[in-house]
Amino acid sequence: MSARILKGSALAAQMRPKIIDWGDDLRARGARPLVLATILVGVDGSSQAYRLSIVRTFSRVGIDHRPVDLPAGTNATAFIDCITHLNADPDVTGIMVLMPLPEPLSADLVLEHLSPLKDVDGITPTNAGRLHMGLPSLRPSTAQGGIELLDHYEIELAGTRAVVIGRSNVVGRPLATLLTQRHATVTVCHRKTVDLKGICFDADLIAVAAGHPGLVTASMVRPGATVIDFGVNVVGDGIVGDADFDPLTRIAGAITPVPGGTGPVTALVLARNTVAAAYASLDGNLDDVMLVQPLPPG
Repeated sequence: MSARILKGSALAAQMRPKIIDWGDDLRARGARPLVLATILVGVDGSSQAYRLSIVRTFSRVGIDHRPVDLPAGTNATAFIDCITHLNADPDVTGIMVLMPLPEPLSADLVLEHLSPLKDVDGITPTNAGRLHMGLPSLRPSTAQGGIELLDHYEIELAGTRAVVIGRSNVVGRPLATLLTQRHATVTVCHRKTVDLKGICFDADLIAVAAGHPGLVTASMVRPGATVIDFGVNVVGDGIVGDADFDPLTRIAGAITPVPGGTGPVTALVLARNTVAAAYASLDGNLDDVMLVQPLPPG
C-alpha cells in the first residue's frame, strides 16, 4: 500500500484569494489595516519556526505582522501588561501568544487576560465555550485547519472512529470537539493513556499533536487508516512531525507530511481568523465572525 499524501499547498492556494477579498471589503468599510501581533517570550525553536511561517503567509494576503519579543525572565505582571496594552491598541487586529511559555509564566494568564475579540487562536474561555456550544467563535487555527484539510481531500468523518493524541487547549481538545460535531466517535489520548497502541490500531483516523517526534509508528496504525500529524519538532537542521512518516506511507491510507501538510493551512486559517476578528471588532460582536466562512469541501 502507498499512502495518499495530504499536502496543504493546494488548499492554501484556494484560501488566499478569498482572504484577500475579505481584506479589500474591510478596507471599503473603513476598517483599519489588518495587523497580527505575536508575543514570543524567550527563545523556542518551534515557536520561532511557526512565527516565520506566519510572516511568510500573512505577507501574501495583505496582513501586517507585529513581533513582540519579551525576555525569558519576564514576570507575570510585565506579561499581563503587554497583553493588556495590545488589547487596547486599536491598530492591532489580533493577538497570538506563541507557546510554550517559559516558567514561571502560565498559559492561564493568556486565557484570563486576552481579549476574546482579538483571540485569533480561539483559546480564551469565551471562544472555547462558544466553540463547544456550537456558537460562532474564533476557532483554534491548527484544529480547524486539520478539519478543512480532511474535507479538502474528501475524507469522511461522520461515523469514523477517531483518536486524538494530545489534549492541549489549542489542538487536541478543540479538535476532539470539531470531530464530534462532525459525527465522529472520538477518543482523546495523552501521556497517561494505557495501551495507546491498541487504541490507535482500532481507529480509522489518528490525529497526533503531542510534541513527540516519531510517537506514532507503523505498528500502531491499521492498514488504510488516515494519519494527520500536527507535530512541529525541531530536530537537527530540520522539522519533523509526531508520526514516523516514511514507514507509515506504506501502511496508512492517507497521511500528512511535516513540513507541508497541516502547516500551510494552519497559517491561513490564522490569517482568516485575523480577518474575522476585524469584522467582529466593527460591532464588538463575535457573531460577526460568521461573515468569514471556510471554503466548501472538495
